[in-house]
Amino acid sequence: MSKSFGAMSVAQLSSLIQTAAVDPIEVTEAVIDGIESYADRSVFTAILKDRATEEAKASSKRMKEGRSRGMLDGIPIAWKDLFDIKGRTTTAGSTVLASGPVAQADATVVATLEQAGMVSIGCTNMSEFAFSGLGINPHYGTPHNPRSSDVPRIPGGSSSGAGVVVAAGLVPVAMGTDTGGSVRIPAALNGIVGYKATWGRYPMTGVYPLAKSLDSLGPLTRTVQDAVWIDAGMRGAAVPSIVARPLKGLDIVIPDNVVLDGAEAGVVAAFETAVDWLAAEGASISRFRIPAFDEILALMATYGALVTAEAFALHRERLSGPQAADMDHRVVMRIKLGEKTSLSNYLAILDAREKLIADVERLVGDSFVAFPTVAHVAPPIAPLEANDDLFFATNGKTLRNTMLGNFLDWCGVSIPCGTGDADMPVGFLLSAMRKRDEALLSAALSAEAVIRGE
Repeated sequence: MSKSFGAMSVAQLSSLIQTAAVDPIEVTEAVIDGIESYADRSVFTAILKDRATEEAKASSKRMKEGRSRGMLDGIPIAWKDLFDIKGRTTTAGSTVLASGPVAQADATVVATLEQAGMVSIGCTNMSEFAFSGLGINPHYGTPHNPRSSDVPRIPGGSSSGAGVVVAAGLVPVAMGTDTGGSVRIPAALNGIVGYKATWGRYPMTGVYPLAKSLDSLGPLTRTVQDAVWIDAGMRGAAVPSIVARPLKGLDIVIPDNVVLDGAEAGVVAAFETAVDWLAAEGASISRFRIPAFDEILALMATYGALVTAEAFALHRERLSGPQAADMDHRVVMRIKLGEKTSLSNYLAILDAREKLIADVERLVGDSFVAFPTVAHVAPPIAPLEANDDLFFATNGKTLRNTMLGNFLDWCGVSIPCGTGDADMPVGFLLSAMRKRDEALLSAALSAEAVIRGE
């Protein structure tokens, strides 16, 4: 039997564990061996070997005694390094936090999935303070996109390591956060599934923030089914209640403004092919302008970005002190832009946001919205590291499509839909209005095989 347990889906591995074909201890040891032998050392910031071993032993004991906690028992999971892990300092991808106090308790979602029997394998690298969609980190290194066969390419951010560990087959699932696209972007660029939940679906206690009005959580997985299982576990459910809905009659809106502007031809081709396949299976496709998209961009140009304003409020003292010199200068530059957003402008952004959310919900209703997750495939790392102007321009383009959903509080699932330039993955982003997570995941379950061309 193959020992590449990290390359299996959660469902595949769960079947082996629940039928006693493999033991959780064997799984954990093999996964840790795979991580330790992986050439790219920048993917993890910590391997939780002692904790994982103890949790695997406890899972193994439960299995032998017939006390399985359910489908997630014994499944390894990696955590983006802004989830508190008891007894460890949470770095949030920054060296300025590395000497801080250790966490006195696990983040709530970490504790919840431990209760479901999951095994915490390690902490994954990320953009510093989660403030970049590219995944470049000058402190802990930049994880290389495992799908690249020519030059080292970005993994996408800010959940960079989380995307890579799943795509590289090291771990079946990794947990990320998404403030402007930080789950869906690495999922798209690495050719895996990424689910961003509606804001507030899961508790944020013990998760280092970026912008509290926008921060949400979500898993990076191999399949939509895996994301459904993890979602159930995060909500304390023994089994998922979400099932696939028929594709026939599924209403999908494709915006004809903003999201395809400047998109690479290969990205558009892969996306449109998936749309044609969905239509052939009975999905109802309509195309029209969503005015709120243009209004969001205009709002940001006038008042600044909501994420930047809230990030500046969080880091104001750090930026005015000696720690700023030890931060990525590009992160410092972006956060400092938030200083320009006055309180009155910040309140104006919040008022406009509520109006735009209501406008779009009236326009779209219960339909789903689809467009490319990212308008381009993963670009090479080296030019971005060497040129700040290119870095900022590429970061803005990378975040453009996904940040619309965060601003409008949508939930979304990025599903691989083929490849573009350099044979790099393209993501198909299926989204729904806020708090329609169950409907979205149900639609994604049935649409996934079609979107993938399977």
